[in-house]
Amino acid sequence: MSDSSPLPPVRLHSEAELARAALSTPSLSRAARLARWAGPGTRVDAGGGLVDEQLPAAAEHLGLTGDDAAAWASESWRIAVDTGLVEIVDEEAGTAAAGEELALLTSGSPNDVLTVWLTALETVLADASVPDLDGLMETLDTGGEVDFSSLDWDPEAEADFLDGVLGNLYLLTVSEDGPGDGPVPLPALAASMIVPDDVGEPSNDMLEQVSDAMMRLDDQFRVLEPIGLVEYQPVDEALMAEADDEPATPVDDSDLARYGLVRLTPLGLYGLRARLLDAGYAAPAVGELVDKGADVLLDGTSGFPQAAAHAETEQWLARREPLPAARELLAAARGGDAGAPLRRLRCQQALSLVGAEAEPALRDVLDDAELGGLARVWLSERGVPDVPPPSQELVFWLTVDTVAAQLAAEGNSDELRALVEGLAAQHSGFFAAAWRVDHPATADVLEAMGRLHPDKRIAKEARKAAFKARSQQGG
Repeated sequence: MSDSSPLPPVRLHSEAELARAALSTPSLSRAARLARWAGPGTRVDAGGGLVDEQLPAAAEHLGLTGDDAAAWASESWRIAVDTGLVEIVDEEAGTAAAGEELALLTSGSPNDVLTVWLTALETVLADASVPDLDGLMETLDTGGEVDFSSLDWDPEAEADFLDGVLGNLYLLTVSEDGPGDGPVPLPALAASMIVPDDVGEPSNDMLEQVSDAMMRLDDQFRVLEPIGLVEYQPVDEALMAEADDEPATPVDDSDLARYGLVRLTPLGLYGLRARLLDAGYAAPAVGELVDKGADVLLDGTSGFPQAAAHAETEQWLARREPLPAARELLAAARGGDAGAPLRRLRCQQALSLVGAEAEPALRDVLDDAELGGLARVWLSERGVPDVPPPSQELVFWLTVDTVAAQLAAEGNSDELRALVEGLAAQHSGFFAAAWRVDHPATADVLEAMGRLHPDKRIAKEARKAAFKARSQQGG
């Protein structure tokens, strides 16, 4: 991902909903319970962790059982300390007590709760980047020190890899053509980090790396689920047969769930967006423009996918009276700059959501060279009487403006190619007239039509017309 171009906007739940979700996550709720449990008799080591002798009591207080109970209790305590839910009272004596932040979980604002949760998330993400250290004692050298080189572990690289995976998962989730609320197969997520986009058939070495990455991610997502970042269906253990066992039975696409499925929760979307913003990425959220002017709305939504632009505009309109809103939108849509055609397209889409109360605003701009065309479209679609027919000059100007907007919004898409073919077919002598259109984007639009039209003869006509238009514009 590039930190210079904005990501697709995310639709976030309200802070109140997200705070309730944060409070109910196993990781934060356990940390809060341990904070309330801490007292004068609680003992910690030099690093602030619970001493080993206290872990069984902490696990029992949390209702944890099994071989991993002490480990989960230790992690919950570490989260409590890192978030300020627990504070070390006396480092020398090794005592701890409930911290000031604990009150935020019961009497603080939703934003206060989410701030605590975000700190907890950082602790869990750091834990997830640490490899499984079972058998670590076997790596002790003769001097009794841990031989970290034998672990083949680069902490910074591991953290960067996990950040990259989560960034890709965020992008897949917020993209209009992504799975949306649906889960992402673990193999696809692992491959997004290993296999370049321009590789048709991955090599055996790439596939082996993808398999290794899947196993790492399987461990990491198991750690990340209790903090509420993801919902995760782990890899089927039958697929992870030991080398000396019978090989696991191959599965087809319909059984892809056996390879692991992961999806970001609404809380996870919030958390990852907050981390992306901290890292300098442009990560917009739907609803951020509701209190801005129409000029900011049209420019801001120009790079949004269609559904997100629609949602943002609906929220903007909901706060305004229809007639003044329509007038503000039309005023903001004017201009001869490169972004103006797309602003007018977004304006037209916004006005389609406004009721009949906006009619006077549209009638007022019928004679406007830049807005008269979209005004006639709006009025005609609503069956308004006495709409003056457009001149041929206006029709051609609106056509150029529309294609310029589509180019800016979608590039050389299939939809635009179909529009270009339709225009050339419906208007005989289209290019002979189009090059004369007094629009700043005329030459660019005709060049694009020449690029997109599949008929070589028509494409050549478009290119000739583009040359004439550029000559007429003096460049």
